[in-house]
Amino acid sequence: MIGVVAKLFVQEAKASEFEKIFTDLAAKVKANEPGALMYQLTKSRTEPGVYKVLEMYVDADALKHHGGTDYFKAAGAAMGPCMAGRPEIEYLDAVE
Repeated sequence: MIGVVAKLFVQEAKASEFEKIFTDLAAKVKANEPGALMYQLTKSRTEPGVYKVLEMYVDADALKHHGGTDYFKAAGAAMGPCMAGRPEIEYLDAVE
C-alpha cells in the first residue's frame, strides 16, 4: 500500500469555495476508484488556511490512475485560484 499526505495552503477568503470543490472531487474518487482506500480532506486546528489530504492506495497503479483522471485534473484547475502556495506532497510506504 502507498500512503500520501498532501499539505495544501488555501487562501482563507476562499476556504468555502475550496472545500466545495474538494468535496465534489472526493465523492468522484470514492465512487470511481476502488484502488483508493482512503481520500479524506482534513483541516489544521493550529495552522490557518492549511488542509491535509490523507490518501491510501492499494498500489502504485491505483495512485497513478488517480492522478490521471479527468475529474482530478479538472478539480486541480478549479482549486488553483483558491490556493495560497504550492502543495507539499509526502509519499509513504505502508508497514505490514
